Amino acid sequence: MACAWLFVGAASGQSSLRQLMNTPFVSSLKAAPNHSSVYFLANEQGRRHLYQASAPSYDLVRLTNFMEDDGLEITSLTVSPDGQWITFVRGGEHSGNSAVRAINPASYVERQQILLYVMHVPSKKQRLIGEGDYPFFHPSSTSLQYRRGGQVYTVSLEEESSRPEQLFHTSGSVNSLSWSPDGQKLLFSVSRGGHSFIGIYDQNEPTIQWVSPSFHRDRNPQWSPDGKSIAFVRTRASGGAISPILVPRHQPWSIMVASLEGGEADTIWSAPQTLAGSVPAWQGSFNLKWNLENTITFLSYQDNWPHLYAIQPNGEGLVQLTKGEFTVDQIEYSANGRYIAFGANTGPEQEDLDRKHIGLVDLNTQEMRILTPGEGIEAYPVFINGDRSIAYLSSTLTQPYLPTIMSLAQPAAKKLIGSSLFEGFDYSNHVAPEQVSFPSEDGLTIYGQLFRPKNVHADAPALVYIHGGPRRQMFLGWHFLDYYFYDYMVNQHLASKGFVVLAINYRMGTGYGYEFQTPASAGTQGASEYLDILASGKWLQQQPFVDAERVGAFGGSYGGYLTAMALGRNSDIFKAGVDIHGVHNRSRSRPSGEAPEDFEEAARLAWESSPSRYVDGWESPVLIVHSDDDQNVNFSQSIDLYNRLSDKGVEMEILVIPDDTHHWMVFENLIKVKEATVRFLEKHFLN
Repeated sequence: MACAWLFVGAASGQSSLRQLMNTPFVSSLKAAPNHSSVYFLANEQGRRHLYQASAPSYDLVRLTNFMEDDGLEITSLTVSPDGQWITFVRGGEHSGNSAVRAINPASYVERQQILLYVMHVPSKKQRLIGEGDYPFFHPSSTSLQYRRGGQVYTVSLEEESSRPEQLFHTSGSVNSLSWSPDGQKLLFSVSRGGHSFIGIYDQNEPTIQWVSPSFHRDRNPQWSPDGKSIAFVRTRASGGAISPILVPRHQPWSIMVASLEGGEADTIWSAPQTLAGSVPAWQGSFNLKWNLENTITFLSYQDNWPHLYAIQPNGEGLVQLTKGEFTVDQIEYSANGRYIAFGANTGPEQEDLDRKHIGLVDLNTQEMRILTPGEGIEAYPVFINGDRSIAYLSSTLTQPYLPTIMSLAQPAAKKLIGSSLFEGFDYSNHVAPEQVSFPSEDGLTIYGQLFRPKNVHADAPALVYIHGGPRRQMFLGWHFLDYYFYDYMVNQHLASKGFVVLAINYRMGTGYGYEFQTPASAGTQGASEYLDILASGKWLQQQPFVDAERVGAFGGSYGGYLTAMALGRNSDIFKAGVDIHGVHNRSRSRPSGEAPEDFEEAARLAWESSPSRYVDGWESPVLIVHSDDDQNVNFSQSIDLYNRLSDKGVEMEILVIPDDTHHWMVFENLIKVKEATVRFLEKHFLN
């Protein structure tokens, strides 16, 4: 066995990657709709800061002073209705697959916590509330509510010495909380295992009011504008006969409306009984909202694309608000209820399929328009200035994401905020990713972005970059999610080193419709998505500027899984690769009780869909990377593969990071991973 433990130091040629990776990542743009100030977060080499920019100059003001690369993320940034307060949470891992808990990625000897802070904007005075998460403000802006241990707590903002108190108690875990328009009642959903109820807490009543309880999972409750009725989504609860594993099933859901006086809910709309009409596997899922008295809006995949719909509270007048072969996400609503802003991969150019632009729907006219056409990528709109303007994050080839303000009356007039964050950075040498598409092994059209080095002529090494998720889409530019924001920089850096990089959008990803996102025989049922990775390697081999004998693969999470599949099944094509926290053994264990009738076949397919199954044919060198507090992919998955490859004698290098998570909370750990990736690929393809 040839196995090396990889130590990352100041290796020759890596300083330029670190310099590029120092680029601040801007996220979490927030505002009070009736005010002009905007707030956002910036991760500056692990130092996570909160910034404010206010009219008319919109100069940046840094509001926090967390100066250590301690791995404690800032989340739940929220602005009070009156614009006088902001709140945020520091700590925890909010992107994991398990319940949010405190983490210690920097390996401190002291116990870490998830802490809630609130700041008075005019005075910039910051107050630590204590342990808590998911804060929201009372409509009066006089108090703050939040969740802790599945329960709801409240604290006064008017009295600094006030202590948090539990607002009410109920069994289960409370979520989806919102105050009634008059601030007297709190609407919530409570999860109790396989079912959930909708409840209303009234400050003047000694008991909880339960809304139409049933044998279902009721969730996403919304107040009517007058506070007299509510809407919510009803889905199936757990239980019943065990269904076959390999047979796709419709997942039913309905929109319910209940009057507070009557209590019982009526079904005003039920999803079509088709696979595409099932519970949306999408950002925000149903995106249910009741912002206009006579209009309830929601999202559905029923026409094979995730689009917005509107319906009257009595169930009449269903209308599709967005139409076309594109996706709608990052949905925001104006305070006056008239407008819906969103992100969409559409526009006047063919390349817009692999971009993101800001769209707008007017509920009064039902008109939809794209506000930000062009070669940039824009994301996460919010309404400001009394719904007269929209703020959003925008990027170009030579400018990472920054807040931008646009007047709805004059969309061409835009103001960019925070350019000073990128002083000293130069992205002029970045290559413009090229949109490509080609048939997969079974004829399905797949999509990607090609990073072609400048002045490339022939015999260049080539790499397939495989994103995670798998419900993700890579774009023709900077990504708005931090994981892929940094991967985009790695791809640019590799291109500067002479690598041709193909970022492939394989089936199971988003952006190309329901059937592309939910293909047959995918995942544990046959890994049909691997056909796209294999086709990508072959496509690169056919390009006149690529050396067919120097093709590799790399990726993280689901991308790590597919990298391992590539090295195990096709070492003849993929000569080396980097597998970052991938899943490797997907075998099923027989349940102790009743088993599905097709369990044995499902178990066989799951093992056939596992990289560990293909170790006997694995010849290519691999770098395996994993952190041991990974809450998305168990650390044991890499142990399984490592032991199997060790027994076979496959050439390996490893990078193990104690205490960090799936998302490299400590910036120095992120740098280690990316430098190790580049150095390994250089070693096997350039030297």
